[in-house]
Amino acid sequence: MRLSIRHTTRYLFDTPVVHALQRLRLTPKQTQGQEILEWEMEYHNAHPEFVYEDQHHNTVNLVSVETGAQEVTVTCRGRVDTHDHAGVIGRHAGHLPLWSFLAQTPQTTPGPGMRKLAGEVGKRSESRLDTLHHLSSAILDQVEYKTGTTHSRTIAEEAYAAANGVCQDHAHIFIGIARSLGIPARYVSGYLMMNDRVEQEAGHAWAEAYVDELGWVGFDISNGISPDERYVRVATGRDYRDAAPVTGISFGTTSTVLEVDVAVEQQQVQQ
Repeated sequence: MRLSIRHTTRYLFDTPVVHALQRLRLTPKQTQGQEILEWEMEYHNAHPEFVYEDQHHNTVNLVSVETGAQEVTVTCRGRVDTHDHAGVIGRHAGHLPLWSFLAQTPQTTPGPGMRKLAGEVGKRSESRLDTLHHLSSAILDQVEYKTGTTHSRTIAEEAYAAANGVCQDHAHIFIGIARSLGIPARYVSGYLMMNDRVEQEAGHAWAEAYVDELGWVGFDISNGISPDERYVRVATGRDYRDAAPVTGISFGTTSTVLEVDVAVEQQQVQQ
């Protein structure tokens, strides 16, 4: 499937910028199941400094904000060819060893509720892959998808206890419980082509877990499936912070994201 993507982020600084650098993880990965045909980024009130690859093989664009600016806009657009591999990404790659994805982070650490679910899931006598599918279903049963109830700093146990959250929360809960069961797991940020709309208010997030005979396998807990050809992987990490689309540092000011506009649609491929 050929997907056309446009992603615009506009954010505001509370006072004119003296000095600010932003790290942008907005470039899709060249990886199993997807090929990047073209990708470009445009900036308003910012300019690129350099591009590097981080420890998770994420492409990071480092940009500096123009002195005196109070508003910055970043627009990405491109085309990606995708293929359905039932969520299987395959062998482990990256600069971090596989065991590093067993360590909990502040956003994934289980509390009482998640530990209880981990105990229930862990008692089942089944393959690792079946356990992970069962875990994904159990989380969606317990935690309703509901926007506006959590934010980027919400930790997994908070969302689990509240019984609602969004895709980021579902992914963190899944990752935290999988790791508590001895299964390496990681966070994925990216795009999903929706069947009922082109325009969206945000990107998407899901989780991947490591299965010995398959390698990394994706689980979209919010939609109850493994990623297919409608998904585009952009960044991965131990949690949201490692894969966040925009992070940065600034001197004497703070920034707030005003709006995010995402459009993902299928393009016809000329034979």
